[in-house]
Amino acid sequence: MRFLKPLCLAFVSIVLAGLSVMPVNADEIRPALLDIKEQNTGLFAVTWKVPTRGNRVLAITAQLPASLELLGSPTVQVLPGARIEQATYKNNGESLTGQSIVIDGLTAVQTDVLLLIQLQDGTSHSAILRPASPEFTIPLQASKLEVAGDYWRLGTIHILEGIDHLLFVLALLLIVSGFGPLLKAVTAFTVAHSITLALATLGVVHVPSAPTEAIIALSILFLASEIIHKHNGQISLTERYPWVIAFVFGLFHGLGFAGALSEIGVPQHEVPLALFMFNVGVETGQLLFIAVVLSLLALLRRLPVTLPQGAWRVLPYGIGSVAAFWTIDRVLSFLPFSVWG
Repeated sequence: MRFLKPLCLAFVSIVLAGLSVMPVNADEIRPALLDIKEQNTGLFAVTWKVPTRGNRVLAITAQLPASLELLGSPTVQVLPGARIEQATYKNNGESLTGQSIVIDGLTAVQTDVLLLIQLQDGTSHSAILRPASPEFTIPLQASKLEVAGDYWRLGTIHILEGIDHLLFVLALLLIVSGFGPLLKAVTAFTVAHSITLALATLGVVHVPSAPTEAIIALSILFLASEIIHKHNGQISLTERYPWVIAFVFGLFHGLGFAGALSEIGVPQHEVPLALFMFNVGVETGQLLFIAVVLSLLALLRRLPVTLPQGAWRVLPYGIGSVAAFWTIDRVLSFLPFSVWG
């Protein structure tokens, strides 16, 4: 175990170098979003959110059902990482059932489109449109199997793109020794974020996203310092009570998952199923990440490589630096301007 951490530093430090230039909001859903809601007046509110890369908006266009007619001009809002267009449409009386939605240009870009449709009669549909399948035909009602598959994929994609959540899990793996304690810690983290994910999605609790994101970043910074304490021979709080620390911070990570899920919504006729499968997807991605990290560490342990003395600091200081940047940036995002005079 003495050389286990140093051996993994070279690989992980490269990853950390890339993290510093990634978007601060690691919970933002990367695919495009097309949200169609039928209002009580019979009008349709359509939100079209397209990711941006630098100053360039992805060249994709949503072709709506022919029976929908645009009223007025869309409103456009440009945010960091996305362009959001909101518009109102009216229907000429024809049912949307059997009509198709096509994303033009999707086959030429590497992204997905999350499609959400909510009709006035309570019928909801959700789908993920990909370059290989850019078209969706509106059915009478989405099947349970379709909902389960779609939200499982969404959960898996989200956790694998959630760099802050993965850094937390990585730091936990480097602190907790032994299969038993590690299993308890990971299980506690899973139970905790499952609880708050469900409560927040169902509207039982509501916590502003900005402070939640700041606490998530702070949790990573805390674990980075705990790695240093362990290496210096100090019995850290996380090493003494790993499942408690994992559970407490897992509650906030669950709120982060819920914030991402709220952006895409859940089908009202299958809320429990969609919520459950999204969480299963999160766990799938998390277990995949843990398996990859443990496999990498096992492989590196066999390599006859010894890094210079003090090289072990690269990993915790790298994690801590990224987490500190996220913490400061996220705290500044919700502080009143009056603080700065």
